[in-house]
Amino acid sequence: MNQVTLAFLFTLIAGLSTGIGSCIAFFAKKTNTKFLSVSLGFSAGVMIYVSMIELFGEAEASLSAAYG
Repeated sequence: MNQVTLAFLFTLIAGLSTGIGSCIAFFAKKTNTKFLSVSLGFSAGVMIYVSMIELFGEAEASLSAAYG
């Protein structure tokens, strides 16, 4: 499979899952605040993890270039 096709597929899946999740939340009859708080905490943790992984890659490359 082509790299561009794979990237497009992953982006499409991420976008669709966001839309499907928002539809589920919109049509839910009852709001469960405990579930909502756990879900938001989990998603914040995932975003922090992804950001740190991206930063670690760039930091390693910069440090290797600067200090050998």
